[in-house]
Amino acid sequence: MLKNLFVLVIISFGIESLTGCTNNQQYLTNKNNWPVYQGNKFSSHYSLLKQIDTGNVKQLKIAWIYHTGDADTATQSEIECNPIEIDGILYGTSPELKLFALDAATGKPKWVFDPFANIRLTHVQINFNRSVTYWAKGDDKRIFYAAGSCLYAVDAQTGKLVPSFGDEGKVNLHDGLGPDVGKLYVTATSPGIIYKDLLIMGTRVAETNPAAPGDIRAYDVITGKIKWIFHTIPHPGEVGYNTWEDPDAWKHTGGANCWAGMSLDEKRGIVYVPTGSATFDFYGGLRKGKDLFSNCLIALNASNGKLIWYYQTIHHDLWDRDIPSPPNLVTIDHDGKKADVVAQVTKTGYVFVFDRVSGKPLFPIKEEPVPDTPALPGEQPWPTQPIPQIPKPFMEQHFAMNDINNLVPDSSRAMVRKELSLLQPENNMFEPPSERGTIIFPGFDGGAEWGGASFDPTTGLLYINANQVPWSLTMEKNNSMKAISGQTIAGRGRVVYMGNCVACHGGNRRGGGDYPSLVDLNKVLSENQVLNIVSNGRGMMPAFTQIPEDDKKALVSFLLDLENGHQPFVSKSKPDESQKLMPYTMTGYKKIRTPEGYPANKPPWGTLTAINLNTGKTIWQIPLGEYPELIKKGFPVTGTENYGGAVVTAGGLLIIAATSDNKIRAFNKRTGELLWEANLPASGFATPSTYEVNGKQYVVIACGGGKLDTPSGDAYVAFALPK
Repeated sequence: MLKNLFVLVIISFGIESLTGCTNNQQYLTNKNNWPVYQGNKFSSHYSLLKQIDTGNVKQLKIAWIYHTGDADTATQSEIECNPIEIDGILYGTSPELKLFALDAATGKPKWVFDPFANIRLTHVQINFNRSVTYWAKGDDKRIFYAAGSCLYAVDAQTGKLVPSFGDEGKVNLHDGLGPDVGKLYVTATSPGIIYKDLLIMGTRVAETNPAAPGDIRAYDVITGKIKWIFHTIPHPGEVGYNTWEDPDAWKHTGGANCWAGMSLDEKRGIVYVPTGSATFDFYGGLRKGKDLFSNCLIALNASNGKLIWYYQTIHHDLWDRDIPSPPNLVTIDHDGKKADVVAQVTKTGYVFVFDRVSGKPLFPIKEEPVPDTPALPGEQPWPTQPIPQIPKPFMEQHFAMNDINNLVPDSSRAMVRKELSLLQPENNMFEPPSERGTIIFPGFDGGAEWGGASFDPTTGLLYINANQVPWSLTMEKNNSMKAISGQTIAGRGRVVYMGNCVACHGGNRRGGGDYPSLVDLNKVLSENQVLNIVSNGRGMMPAFTQIPEDDKKALVSFLLDLENGHQPFVSKSKPDESQKLMPYTMTGYKKIRTPEGYPANKPPWGTLTAINLNTGKTIWQIPLGEYPELIKKGFPVTGTENYGGAVVTAGGLLIIAATSDNKIRAFNKRTGELLWEANLPASGFATPSTYEVNGKQYVVIACGGGKLDTPSGDAYVAFALPK
């Protein structure tokens, strides 16, 4: 077993310029553009533009609106895309994954590429997309992005596929992951990152078994051929292999994938890769050990994929504590010197800060004891977890009886108190999952989420928007392989549902979090539509291609209450054996709420925090977002759940949408004072972009809604100062 939390394995990988600090100009190659997801390859969300500043931001007006025309309210479509802008052209994606190019000054379309133009929409996999990747050499200019299980290369000037890349312009994301993943869910929600002529990609895979491995791959941008692969679940002889007690874990365990995106130190040739948990997320009895490289920040040689160093933020994850966003590559003042560091925010409310080259923590991190008595047979929780001592957590990390929402009537508080009494009495974020149920706080969506943090190189301030909402986790025995004999079609459908769907949609089918209710599904979707979604996936839902066709049809009968449900179930397919390995499943992602629908804890429920990374001290924290009806009753701003990040500018501003109240806001980045806000056509669950064209600065936000029971939208809205 490897004993140390981080391993420095710099030997001689040919890393370029491993020493020396950098300056603020590294944050944008061209200050007028927004050429990369989150602004630059350092993931700083920072812009040197300052035409819009603290003095004139109140004058911002809508400059243009672009409607994609393909929002889908029935399936709660979203737009999570942070569009990129290069030389006056804005590139982004629609709810149906159409790629578009707009005149960045007017919003007028130049071209639209539909990856599914020749395929009936009822037979495609619609995943979320958070941005695209641009590469150019001379007149050869390309946009890369994933739609379904394919990675596409599109001519940035014409919107046509680049036929020399892969198979007539696309490569299958299953390729290179092993011989048995062809039917498993593989896509990419976050864009890849360019190093020289390599496109380095992570993936999103299923979070239940069976699942594809989360290997990191680098593609040749010209040909689409895979140039290197890093195995996130180590193969025999590789670093980390001995952290898995099962020597064959790499053959049948999935996940440990980088779904959040990456950051790149181009000068040094180091790519920083955050990973998520290994499957199954909530039961680890079949993957005992620390489980490297799940829940790790990994530094790789960008040229060849060789490991440089790693740090695991959660050992043997049982709580879905994926690292949710690309790390921020920043330069700070530390011990009287300039230090190039990597800062990683987490769902649990911590900020980990490491030396960019060695991986050595800049602030103390202690391995602290946590509950390790297994609550489920076969499980063995890890006895310690790494806890940063500096900075302090940017959110509350405990929820107990005395923290119940104080804005609702006593009768509502009593109902919350009763619900809490049914869960584990211990109040520890590392309490092992159980059949009784445990409180998950910070919640499954953080803390920090996929929007990530922003960094201001002029002040050393790191800005984090976070969720502060309690959830619960309850486990149950997996009976999905119940004998088929004597079952009705609907009865078999329920068995399939409990084995594959209950973790997201719950035993009562009412959903939770990002997962919609399936109650009365027959009123909004047809039999063929539901069968298509089960087969191909949509949004957060993976494709269940491994389920036999007869079982899929039985599932649809159960969900839609079809007339054939009472008939005997007869299967012509080989039963799905995949779930036999997993003795426990979960009953659903459930937020703990008051009867009125508000979070069960005292506000704030969403926060915006500024931390000085030079010292590790919190500078300010404010609630982010509001419930209009509570404001009318005279309550202070409570904050709301929020998804998507912020932009910080040289004009003194922090600009963010992200909240469920359909607003975009600008704050004074030094004080947190609200300076401006505007209503949006739908909630902007995305990160804004800012750029300058013809001497005018624009701020653009995707308004896709869909999350948190908000209406879906199809608009990109640009703001600018009036002439």
